[in-house]
Amino acid sequence: MSQKSERRGIHVDQSELLCKKGCGYYGNPAWQGFCSKCWREEYQRARQKQIQEDWALAERLQREEEAAYASSQGAQSQPSLAPFSKFEEKKSNEKTRKVTTVKKFFSPSSRTASKKESQETKTPSPSISRQASMETDRVSRDFIDFLKGLQKPGREIHKQCRAFVESMGNKKDLSAEELSECVQDFYQNMADRLLSHFKGSTERVERVMDQVEKYLMTRLYKNVFCPETTDDEKKDLAVQKRIRALHWVTIQMLCVPVNEDIPEVSDNVVKAITDVIEMDSKRVPRDKLACITRCSKHIFNAIKITKSEPASADDFLPTLIYIVLKANPPRLQSNIQYITRFCNPSRLMTGEDGYYFTNLCCAVAFIEKLDAQSLNLSPEDFERYMSGQASPRRQEPEAWPPPAGGSPALAQVYQSLELLSGLGARQERVLEGARRLEGDLIDWRAGVEREVQDILDRHPLDLRLPPASAIDSDNVENDRLPPPLQPQVFAG
Repeated sequence: MSQKSERRGIHVDQSELLCKKGCGYYGNPAWQGFCSKCWREEYQRARQKQIQEDWALAERLQREEEAAYASSQGAQSQPSLAPFSKFEEKKSNEKTRKVTTVKKFFSPSSRTASKKESQETKTPSPSISRQASMETDRVSRDFIDFLKGLQKPGREIHKQCRAFVESMGNKKDLSAEELSECVQDFYQNMADRLLSHFKGSTERVERVMDQVEKYLMTRLYKNVFCPETTDDEKKDLAVQKRIRALHWVTIQMLCVPVNEDIPEVSDNVVKAITDVIEMDSKRVPRDKLACITRCSKHIFNAIKITKSEPASADDFLPTLIYIVLKANPPRLQSNIQYITRFCNPSRLMTGEDGYYFTNLCCAVAFIEKLDAQSLNLSPEDFERYMSGQASPRRQEPEAWPPPAGGSPALAQVYQSLELLSGLGARQERVLEGARRLEGDLIDWRAGVEREVQDILDRHPLDLRLPPASAIDSDNVENDRLPPPLQPQVFAG
């Protein structure tokens, strides 16, 4: 079986990781293969198209209703315009309502707002006014300390970030896509303003935006992570159930070029698993991406040590799939969606963070669609393994020779396996002898019983007992015995 056929279900061409629109940035399965920028354009275009279709449908239904009402009521058709006027007013309000962005915060109108609007802005929502956690307090202090170095722009940034957090606390009914749009608009407009302030210094802008993202998402984490308006939790349970059902997948089936018998390789595998699990404990999308990046680098190290040469992209993806199957990270889909929706888009579109995150999305998509052909198995065997009716045959100890120069502990493990294999064979022989002895005892007992019965049949026992009689019935000389003694009374 060729190596190419073994990899046909796992191999992903590097061009497939890029945006489908050909802009050169990394795409994402959550964005249907587009990058963040192209996906927002497609989303806005589809949304405008849907709004226009809804308007056309509403107008057509209204015309049909007016025509039907006019034919039945004649001159009383005028009141039928009232419901449509209300509908038109409602649609007009919905159409003119725009997502609050940093443009509104930076516009002069925000500074000349009425006292009523200012008071409403200063009044925090119940979710924001609750007692902040220790982590939130620490992040807020760090954010203020960082902005002190920017002086006046720092005060303005802090003011706008606080206002945005409070405004987001009042948007309970928005969908996850709308929440993401609010945050991404804020990122984009804040970055544009900072870029003009720092005169094109992208490094300083990225440094400030990292702190802005950390502050915002730490404060908004409980509101925007796995919101109730989404099915993220349902997807999490489905992925976890799927990974548990694939517990039988071995490192050989995935063609993973990693030898875990080497201690250094095993340490890197354990660290990679720990990093991908640790992703769920982070609040900031950038920190979650950092966990994915560390996990990926440990994978590359493990492959490099095993092969004694740099790892390739074709080796990385199968190994990442194997790590995800072994780790079964908690809330995997929720974390991926959270990063996709609220991370600074520049991190997902370029750089090593974006590359590793795109590969993780591909690994999860592969696990969800994994079939018998991907693992070079027959459909029957695949179904039996998935249902738990059978499991792949365990490799014999002879097929896994100890690596040259291995540690003494591994040598002792292999020696113990050989001893256990010998003890198993001896136990089978002892059990077989015991079963034969048991059969011989049963046959001997049955033979003895048959012989005794045959003897009893041939020579029956005739036992005759003497008749019962008195004790002295045979004593013929009873008349010669002296008379019994009689008591005598003496006078005295």
